[in-house]
Amino acid sequence: HTEDFMLMSPFGGKPTRASELTAERIEAMGRFFKNGTFEHELLQAYDSADMVVLAIIERPHVEVGGLPAQDWPLRVTLVYRREEAEWRLVHRHADPLVKGVSLERAAALARGEAD
Repeated sequence: HTEDFMLMSPFGGKPTRASELTAERIEAMGRFFKNGTFEHELLQAYDSADMVVLAIIERPHVEVGGLPAQDWPLRVTLVYRREEAEWRLVHRHADPLVKGVSLERAAALARGEAD
């Protein structure tokens, strides 16, 4: 990823910046998501000379945070920027809203209310 990389997690909260992605944190994320399969579907791609944006659906079936393995479909936007001869990830945004939620549920989530 780039030095100005930003991650917007599917679990919400404050975005993570590149400076916060230490080797220990990346290793911890690897332990958080494990034992599964992964497929993806490209919905749309946009490109220019030095930037590519991909809109995809990720379809992992994995254990997350110690929970039993299940499907975790995510809507994901990836932004890559060309830096010299390499394409580097500059932004990743993911959310679990593949199946959609009602307006009322979205409003409750926006207010920070649980079920």
